[in-house]
Amino acid sequence: MNKEILRLAIPNILSNISIPLMSTTDTVLMGHLSGLHLGAVGIAAMIFNFLFWNFGFLRMSTTGLTAQAFGKEEEKSMSNAFYRAILTSLIIGILLLVLWQPVWTFSAQLLDISDQHYDISKNYFIIRMLSGPATLGLMVMLGFYFGMQNAFIPLMVTIAINVINIVLSIVLVVWLKMEETGVALGTTIAQYVGLLAGGIILYFKYPFLKRHLNLKEIFNKLEMKRFLHLNKDIFIRTLCLTSVFAFFYRQSSGAGEFVLATSVILLQFLNWMSYGVDGFAHAAESLTGKYYGRADIRNLNKSIRYSFFWGGMLAAGYSLIYILGGRDLVQLFTSDNAAVDESMKYFFWVVILPIAGFGSYIWDGIFVGLTASKSMRNSMILSFIAFISAFLLSRSLPGIHGLWLSLMVFLMMRGLVQTWLFLRLKHSIK
Repeated sequence: MNKEILRLAIPNILSNISIPLMSTTDTVLMGHLSGLHLGAVGIAAMIFNFLFWNFGFLRMSTTGLTAQAFGKEEEKSMSNAFYRAILTSLIIGILLLVLWQPVWTFSAQLLDISDQHYDISKNYFIIRMLSGPATLGLMVMLGFYFGMQNAFIPLMVTIAINVINIVLSIVLVVWLKMEETGVALGTTIAQYVGLLAGGIILYFKYPFLKRHLNLKEIFNKLEMKRFLHLNKDIFIRTLCLTSVFAFFYRQSSGAGEFVLATSVILLQFLNWMSYGVDGFAHAAESLTGKYYGRADIRNLNKSIRYSFFWGGMLAAGYSLIYILGGRDLVQLFTSDNAAVDESMKYFFWVVILPIAGFGSYIWDGIFVGLTASKSMRNSMILSFIAFISAFLLSRSLPGIHGLWLSLMVFLMMRGLVQTWLFLRLKHSIK
């Protein structure tokens, strides 16, 4: 079981850790231009991520349904799961391109973007929106690969996307002086190249997708209803999650440009941790889905226990690195000593969060594999309520310490509620 988990998790970890390199590269490049660019691009990227994270159900449901079909060895079901998701992603992607203006206007008002940040943020957002169809299509494609117990191809695709993005962003920003337009354009081009590469590999790797392309099967009423119900629950769950971080950014922005820049920097460390631990969460998705599909309860339980062990070990490693790196790590993001000093006031939260939050990431992976969408939704709603409550109770703390405390409460609550639900319902969890 250890070998099976590591075979899936290590490529996933390498793949996931490379993902925040995109936002990290953008943050570093903007941070060395000015604090204004850092804050403006950080909040625009957050809007884009907020919007598209809400469609993360496309990857999650594809992984869960494909993994269960893989366990049952049903090629037709694997194929239908992929096509339903890819068609849904295409429809959503086109709608978002058409509706980009009202989406931006609403987001800018919701987050109360200041006049000094507005133009830079809008330029970045418009170009990133062009990558929407590719971003959603990649979610489905990578979800399908994970469900097929294949973590190597997503690794290759993700590394290619990030290398292209980093090189293009550096060329466009440093050499061609395109500032926020350069980092947005670099990311957009890289997303489409990755989608094309992943699609070509998919075409040759899984020929059964061509054999089982049947629109009548894809739009089967009962299966489509199950697909939409599953995605609805995961969408609500993800909306609560992204709302927490939108609230975090809004409160930081309201505290001033300096505090916003600090939050942008420190949340990068949480991103690095979450993407790393998500490697084991993705392995848990693939394995629990496969064993659940096979009705192999012994190995299902074993995969759950071992996923928690490895995820906890990696989280502890992150905390140790943050303790040892401290100020040197923060200085990678900005050369402004005042911003570094301000960041260090809150850095101990960055050290605590990996240990406090890793359980919620692993449980998410397990629940995805079990397609327990209702439990995912309910646990996230309760955790969101706990987050808001903690914030209201801790507003008297200096600076934004109350905000960071609330984020820790949110992560811990997720893990605790998910643990309680699984212990209560076991494998009948829905």
